[in-house]
Order: sequence, then structure tokens, then C-alpha cells
Amino acid sequence: MDKIFEVKEYDYITRKRAIDELVLKYPIIKKYIIGTSCAGREIPALQIGTAKEYSLICAAFHGSERITSLVSLMFLEELCEALMRCGEIAEINARKALFGRGVIVVPCVNPDGCEISLKGKSACGGFADKINKICRGDFEHWNANLRGVDINHNFSAGWKELKEAELKNGIYGPAKTRYGGSKPESEPETIALAELCRTVRMRQVLALHSQGEVIYWSYGDKNPYRSRQMAEIMATSSGFALDYPTGLAVGGGFKDWFIEEFKRPGFTVEVGMGENPLPIGEASDIYETIREMLMLFTIM
Repeated sequence: MDKIFEVKEYDYITRKRAIDELVLKYPIIKKYIIGTSCAGREIPALQIGTAKEYSLICAAFHGSERITSLVSLMFLEELCEALMRCGEIAEINARKALFGRGVIVVPCVNPDGCEISLKGKSACGGFADKINKICRGDFEHWNANLRGVDINHNFSAGWKELKEAELKNGIYGPAKTRYGGSKPESEPETIALAELCRTVRMRQVLALHSQGEVIYWSYGDKNPYRSRQMAEIMATSSGFALDYPTGLAVGGGFKDWFIEEFKRPGFTVEVGMGENPLPIGEASDIYETIREMLMLFTIM
């Protein structure tokens, strides 16, 4: 059967149209908008199942890591197909495995950043000159949102320590990456994701990033019950290594915030190998590598 999501670049409009086509094809998906970006672009959440708690998969926190958005949607499409046909994913019967469970996918947390990385100056609107000055014409490697804030550094966990590290590394304001903002949850994209987690009970969360083929699963000594066991299962399934972030990769992250706030398992999974943005043609291989892991995550 023809797939809606093909291995190609999706900008905001084409991704939005494809998501609407997916929702129309599979009525089991409930789509709702959890917020809008700085530029007013919608941030959709796609929910399957009605449950007391959900497994949450989020992608594209960083503009140059937009391949993760496509990978998350490839998983959602295959999951819908398996549920409708009582089929399997990685030899797991989807309908039986998800009985009584639910999953939510937020395929693009940072739509402005993805547009800037993909389209450059034309995606920046009234911020074009400011962003061009910040990135010195290197739009391709833009990770932040429209205001130059790194969404995965804008959550409260370890944020104060992160600010100290930023200053030591010469980051004093908006940048293409690693600037955590003026305060935690200063950005609409951050607020949207945080409020989703505060409103809907999440059993566990997984944030897709690129690259490195590692799984970050802990936050200091605040490691919830099941976290290590889940991480080991996910690592065995994917072949990824368990790892610990260092330096400016520590602080302000979504996974750490979720663990601290809700005392439940949270994971950051770095997919693919190479330099971001990874070639979009690698999406199929990346998905094939992690499809079993994603399926296991949703049902553990």
C-alpha cells in the first residue's frame, strides 16, 4: 500500500498537508494543536488510543535535526496501518500490544527552526536580518527557534547551571544553538510541550534528536523506577549505546525536565551518524534501525 510519508524533505506546509491526509485516512488519530511557534506556525499533537496515561514521542526540537520529524511520522503511519489491519511491527502485534494503552506523537516541536534550516532567509520573516547576522549566513545549521532560543535548553531542569556554562562559553544572547533564553519556558514552543505534559498524563517520554546513535536516560541521581531497564531494552533493540551528556549538552532539556517534574522515565535518543542536517535519504535506514525500539517504548 502506498505510504503518505515518503523519503523527502517536508517544509511546514507540505508536512501539514501530509498530516491532514494521514488523519483523514486513519480516523483512529486524534489531532489537536498544542500551541503555535513564534511565527504562528501550528504545533500539532497526534494521539492514538484513549487511555489513563500515554507514551509521548517528540521530534524536531532543533532545526537542523528535522529528519527526526519524518522518522516519527513514518512510525505513526506504520502503527496506524498495523492497528487497522491487526498487523505487526517488528513481530509485535500492534492491536494486542496497545490494548488499553495510548501514544501521542508531536512530530515537530520547533517548526520555525526547521523552516529556517531548510529554506534560509526566506523563512525568517521580519527576523531575517537579525538571524542572518547571528548565524553569519549559515542558515543550514540553525537549531534555535525564530528568536534564537534553543528549545531543548529552555526547560527549567538545570537551567541556572546552564546559564553559567553559556557565559563561560561566550554565549550571551540569541544564537543559532545552545542559548537557553531569558528564563525557563520563555518560548511558546517550550510552553506548548510543557503544558501538554501537565494536562495529559504521560507514562514516559522520548525525544528524538540527531545524531550519534546513543540513548540518554538518566538525570543525575533522579532516575525513576523502570528507567534503566527500559533504556537497556531500547539499547539492545536498536544497537545504540547508553550515554551521559556532558558540557553544554547538560541543562534545560526536555527529558531532564520531565524526569524532575513527574518522576517518570524520559529518554533522549540521538539517531543517525554524521553531521546535521543528516541527508534526508537516510530516513529509511534510520527508521528501520529504531522502529522496533519505538514500538517497544510505546508498550513498556
